[in-house]
This record gives sequence, C-alpha cells and structure tokens, in this order.
Amino acid sequence: MKFESILLPGIDNKRPLVISGPCSAESEEQVLKTAHQLAANGVRIFRAGIWKPRTKPGGFEGVGVIGLPWMKRVKEETGMYTAVEVATERHVFEALKHGIDMLWIGARTSANPFAMQEIADALSGIDIPVLIKNPVNPDLELWIGGIERIYNAGIRRIGVIHRGFSTYDNKLYRNLPAWHIPIELRRRLPELPIICDPSHIGGKRELIEPLSQQAMDLGFDGLIIESHCCPDCAWSDKDQQVTPDTLKEILEKLVIRNTIQSTENLCSLRRQIDELDEELLQLLCKRMRVSSEIAQYKKENNMPVLQTNRYDEILSKRVAQGTDMDMSEDFIKTVFEAIHEESVRKQIELINR
Repeated sequence: MKFESILLPGIDNKRPLVISGPCSAESEEQVLKTAHQLAANGVRIFRAGIWKPRTKPGGFEGVGVIGLPWMKRVKEETGMYTAVEVATERHVFEALKHGIDMLWIGARTSANPFAMQEIADALSGIDIPVLIKNPVNPDLELWIGGIERIYNAGIRRIGVIHRGFSTYDNKLYRNLPAWHIPIELRRRLPELPIICDPSHIGGKRELIEPLSQQAMDLGFDGLIIESHCCPDCAWSDKDQQVTPDTLKEILEKLVIRNTIQSTENLCSLRRQIDELDEELLQLLCKRMRVSSEIAQYKKENNMPVLQTNRYDEILSKRVAQGTDMDMSEDFIKTVFEAIHEESVRKQIELINR
C-alpha cells in the first residue's frame, strides 16, 4: 500500500501534527468558545464528538446532526479544519454534506469488519483524510485489515490513531499503551502516519504530557488531545480533557528529537545489542534442549507435561529477580510466559511423537 499525506493545505509537516477539541460537542457556545481558544494557541485542526458510542444505553450519545453546523461555524470563524468520528454510512454522508475536512473511525468500529466495510463503501470515490483508531482489543491484523478496507475504497490519505487497548485490569492507564503494537505497525507500513491519543490511553489529564512525550520519542507523527473550555463541566470523559491553555503548555514542553543519522558511538552500542541478542538466542536454544530432555523423562515416567506448581515457582522467582535488577514486573512476566509457552509446546510435540 502506498499512502499520501494526510496534511491539509496550509499545515506543514512539523511534528507533532496536533488535532484537538472536546470529547463531545455539547452546545454551540461550548464548541465555538473552545475552538476560538485553541485557534488562538495555534491549533489548526478542531475535533469534536458528534456521535458518541457508549458502552451502555442511557448515557449521553452525542448531539448528532444538529452539531455539524456548529463545526461549520468553527471553520468559518477561526479558519480551522474540522474532524469528527464516523461509525455508520449515515455519519459519513452527514459529515461530508456539512463540509467536515477529516474523519476518524473509533476503536469499537475498527474492531468490526462489517462496520468498516460499510464505511469504506460510503467513502468510495471520496478524497478525504481518514484516521483509523486501533481496535479495542490488541489485534494488529484486525487493525491492518481495517486499513486495507479503507484503502481498497480508493482512499489514499490514511493515518492511524493509537489510543491503547481495553483491559479488565485496573492499572495506571485507562487503556494499556502496548507500544509494541504500533511499533510493529510502523515496521510493516513505514509510510503510514501514526497519531497518538494520550487522552484515551491515560484517561487522566495529568498523564497526557508524559504519554505525549513517549509518543514523540517513538517517532509518532502527531497527537489528538481532548480539550474543553471548561473540562470539569464536560458531559463526557471530563477527567481526560484539558483546557486550551494547558494544552499549549503541554505542547511547549515537548522535546522533539528528529535527528536520525547514526553517530559512531551509537553504531558501537548497536553492535553490542546485536552481540547480546545472539547470546540470548544461544541461551534460549540451550534452555529448550533441556526442556526436551525433561519431556523425554516425563514421557518415560508417564507424567503430565504441565506442572503448575513448578511454573508458579519459576515465575514468582524470576519476577522477583528481574525487579531487583530494575526491570518491570510486566516485562519479566511477559518474557517468561512466552518462554514457558514455547517450552510446553515443544514438550507436547516430543511426547506425542
């Protein structure tokens, strides 16, 4: 796939591209007040939720079509471009009819191939930038499949939004960043612009700044940040919205590292990484050979492959050792869970020969 720039006329390609505005368009006054404040602070693309998909019925689900003329006024009065989320064919039709400049597709919608195809069909023959959020679940192939559906409709100005992944665990973030997934997406589709949504990843306004910096350090192209003229009065997701002035402070503090050429010292350090990786692979190979010997013993003695108590013991010990070595518990668990899974697979394979 070959993508074209999502940049709209008059917007340069300086990182980060910033898209901002309230989670929801609540009233004409709120929309225009927020937009004027953002425009005064240099934001060029104004976002607002017109239709709000909610987990359960009964909550505020957006003002709907009546909010689209407000977006048109934003464009006329501030010169800003406008962006809204679409989830159905009708949403696409109404947004285009009201002159919306950019569309994005939400995480619940991108997880549904039928909904993605409906939107793709509605966009056929239209030239407009489309941003696709990652699905709610950490499924890279599903994300790429959604991108392909929009691409096959003839859309070439495509970008993606990384908003993190839903989890049952009540941890620091509203949605786990799982940075390795957008990193792998960048490896597979290097020309595809990636926008970070720190508002939805963090779920708390105090996390927006550090998450934005992480995204810039990883080479993301832009940020989509929820901003409201009075966040504490917001009708939805008030905890993850900031004022336009706070947004300006966040953006001013960002450190943008654009140097890509390798220095001699960096090359030397990378060679060390390559050598250590080779050593790691050799050690893993040796470990799997020992696992095969264990499997042979279990086979001869009619023992089950999975020894739960032993696995629990290994995992708890390794996590404790790893944290003592200044590595995160999640990282150590992920590594040893993967090693254990491969070990079990090899043992089952050998026992069933």
